[in-house]
Amino acid sequence: MIDVLSVENMRESDAATIATKIPSKELMMRAAKGIFDSVKWKGPVAIICGSGNNAGDGYALATLMNDAGIDCSIILIGEKFSEDGRYYFERCQELGSDIKRWNKDIDLSVYGTVVDCILGTGFKGKVREDIRSVIEKINESGAYIVSADINSGLNGDSGIADVCVRSDLTISIGSYKAGHFLNMAKDVIKEKVNCDIGIKPVKNPYKLVERADINGWIPERKNFSNKGTYGYTALIGGSKRYSGAIRLAYLAAVAMRSGAGVVKAALPDFLYHDVASHILESTIFPLSDDGSGIRFVEEEIRQLISNVKTVAFGMGIGVSKETKRLLLYLLKNYKGKLIIDADGLTLLSDVDKNIIREAECEIVLTPHIKEFSRLTDMSIESILEDPIRYALEYAKDTKTTVLLKGPSTVVTNGNEVYITDKGCPGMTTAGSGDVLSGILAAVCAYIPNIARAAAAGAYINGLAGEISQEKFGSISMTASDTAANIAGAINSIGGES
Repeated sequence: MIDVLSVENMRESDAATIATKIPSKELMMRAAKGIFDSVKWKGPVAIICGSGNNAGDGYALATLMNDAGIDCSIILIGEKFSEDGRYYFERCQELGSDIKRWNKDIDLSVYGTVVDCILGTGFKGKVREDIRSVIEKINESGAYIVSADINSGLNGDSGIADVCVRSDLTISIGSYKAGHFLNMAKDVIKEKVNCDIGIKPVKNPYKLVERADINGWIPERKNFSNKGTYGYTALIGGSKRYSGAIRLAYLAAVAMRSGAGVVKAALPDFLYHDVASHILESTIFPLSDDGSGIRFVEEEIRQLISNVKTVAFGMGIGVSKETKRLLLYLLKNYKGKLIIDADGLTLLSDVDKNIIREAECEIVLTPHIKEFSRLTDMSIESILEDPIRYALEYAKDTKTTVLLKGPSTVVTNGNEVYITDKGCPGMTTAGSGDVLSGILAAVCAYIPNIARAAAAGAYINGLAGEISQEKFGSISMTASDTAANIAGAINSIGGES
């Protein structure tokens, strides 16, 4: 796993490193060397500098350019310097570097590479009008664009911007920040690398999950085992209006392909004949219905969950008094791992938090941003400002594991935070969440740590989506394409051919 820090953690960690007698000027030069070594330079080079230490990295970089004989111009937006930045700026002056003041007539198209050293990770809010015009010119330049630490204008915690530099390469300094992965980040950063300059986190970092981590979490299958070893699971959902959602969860045997031992598809009885012909390895468990959805019958649910390690609840189940009674029964009586998705999350938003906190089962919630807004009673705009923080707070408060879906997925149990950056635009289609629920129902049965299991499920889902997009493109792929590529995703994680 790779460390990912909040902006605050990075700031405090930087200060703590300096306090250990490593001079801040030395750290700035390490950052510059990291940037210099990470790029295949196409000259001439323009380094566009704002103020503060982000600009200081640019001045230090210019001294290295001078030493290497690379044609380089420093373009100043302003002349406000941090202490270390001034030191390296004066070195550039001593070396006779080409220094220009920004003006609207500067033509960036004459440069092979443009380095963005305008705004650092501490930037928040909206970009000033004068800076906005510079950013727009950078984006229109046609040059190879490198952003130092983070793309100017992009929030380091949220990955949100009203306008920002669109980089070919972003070189994170010290550690990755959450804003390198969340929300808009994938759309404005083509490639990213991290430059370790010797700063150790002072607080627990978030963790970016890698393929090797998932491989290590998934237990090896033994010859001396049986279907019960890997878990019985139940998928509860479906209604007259949303029959397709629960069908997708097993239509391509999602949970079975993800490693479940036995899958029970529990759905309203009136859907039985509609889906029976599509069930091969899975078992159908018909539930009483009222003509439009499931009717709660305690004995039926008791039998359904009596021997299952995991339950995935809510996919297309509808919102009614009966389905809420079913959810409350699970919260109060089920002792396994409960994944709540879709309509289940809508139902949960109307449940007393004490019932959630006191549940005997381990709970995984899988909201997208709008569903999370309903759960927390917060605006979408507020959540987007710092999604990890609010997911952490909600998970800790309710004693659940939150899997917050987005371009990159955040998984937290209120203590640990995992980020998975697998996934693609082609997955923004109906049914993708149902595929994820089927995967989670399986992996939560055989990976003991529920937060890691949820992160593994998100990773597998995202990787299967990426494989599908390569075949079908982002416009034409469907959720069932993702489902069909789960086996390929899992095999590639385990290094199998």
